[in-house]
Amino acid sequence: MSTALARIAEARASGDWGALLDWVPYLRFLGVTVENGGGHLTGRMKYSDHLVGNPTLPALHGGTLGALLEAACQFEVLYRAESAVLPKTITLTIDYLRSAKPHDVQVRARIVKKGRRVVTAHAEAWQEDEAKPVAMATVHLLVMA
Repeated sequence: MSTALARIAEARASGDWGALLDWVPYLRFLGVTVENGGGHLTGRMKYSDHLVGNPTLPALHGGTLGALLEAACQFEVLYRAESAVLPKTITLTIDYLRSAKPHDVQVRARIVKKGRRVVTAHAEAWQEDEAKPVAMATVHLLVMA
């Protein structure tokens, strides 16, 4: 079993998805953490000055939000999968709804459609109020059982 598949199997068995996040250097750089509660994963990107893309507003960089949304969808697919699979992004569509202030960002994803080889997932990122998302994404992922 490859190292990645072993780590996925370990995260699934222990319920500790944070340990799997630590394995991805870019997610560590972004300060992403994940909590498993209420039957779903909720991610958080902790605010740091290096995440600011527009210092005059200030606002978080859109690329960091996009990476957070994509990762949330990938981890949701891993969390819901019956076997250890590595989903690969086919397409990623991001809607930026408002400027993300220099605060923590939370994210939650859900699977919209699961086919034999392609899974469609949707994620929303928010700051203070979950009803007011700052960005959302739809991701099509290739999965191999």
